[in-house]
Amino acid sequence: MQSIPVDTTRLGVLRCAIAPEAKLSNPETQEVKKDRDGNPVYTVAVTVRQDRRRISVIEIAVSGEPKGIQEGQIVKVTGLTAFAWSMGDRHGVSFRADAITPVPATATATAHGKGGDA
Repeated sequence: MQSIPVDTTRLGVLRCAIAPEAKLSNPETQEVKKDRDGNPVYTVAVTVRQDRRRISVIEIAVSGEPKGIQEGQIVKVTGLTAFAWSMGDRHGVSFRADAITPVPATATATAHGKGGDA
């Protein structure tokens, strides 16, 4: 699987679409997926809107539960990497990050004007 570093500064405003959810390795037993170090893996759905184009939603996996992330909130994604994958006739791109953290509302208002209309 090829890993591709992603420059998040070129992605525009990143906003949480679905709050962190534990990623399941076995949906039948509700077993939570673990990383190599034994930490639980969570996914966060994030909207990406670049240059006033259509909004895309990507699911980003991260080790450990991201704290303070709520739906609709602007987030900072650190160490984002894309992975191209294929299984038989299925293929796609998955995303993983080192961390996903909330952007404080004061920083959001300062960066985007008082209305915060990012």
